Amino acid sequence: MQDVPSMPPSVRRRLIAMVYETFLLLAVEMLAVALYLLVTRNNHAPVFQYGLKVWLFIVTGAYFVWGWTNSGHTLAMKTWRMQVVTNGGARLPLRMAIARYLLAWGWFLPALLACTVLGLKDKAQVGAAIAVGVLGWGLTAFMDRDRQFLHDRLAGTRIVALPKKRAAPAAPAETA
Repeated sequence: MQDVPSMPPSVRRRLIAMVYETFLLLAVEMLAVALYLLVTRNNHAPVFQYGLKVWLFIVTGAYFVWGWTNSGHTLAMKTWRMQVVTNGGARLPLRMAIARYLLAWGWFLPALLACTVLGLKDKAQVGAAIAVGVLGWGLTAFMDRDRQFLHDRLAGTRIVALPKKRAAPAAPAETA
């Protein structure tokens, strides 16, 4: 068990970090798409289109799971001084990190399923549905006593704020 602070970062700070994470993840996924198109010779057959979606799901999962199990945070989480840990304060084991990744799809999956069931195809309607889903999932933090999002509560994980690093004391000046 590590000596990890127990205070969660503010919901605002976590949401800002998620926006930053989106831009970082976009770069990772652009590289993954380029690699996929190169390997599949840009084949547009339906099986390859579904394959691309599966590939991106796996690449995204690998990005998050590797960060959470390796150091406890992704680059965006590190920038905003946050770490994901177990409820006991330990580093996430692989199984728990995978569960957290799958549960975090709760931000988008209900809205995407609703769009499929309702036959929504218009970009504005799909965007609105996703916005409602994200807002709804985000509100789960305000219903939790520790201000954790629902996927963290279900996965047995939590986000904690890391302290600012203190500057090293200046070395004493040598006298000649």
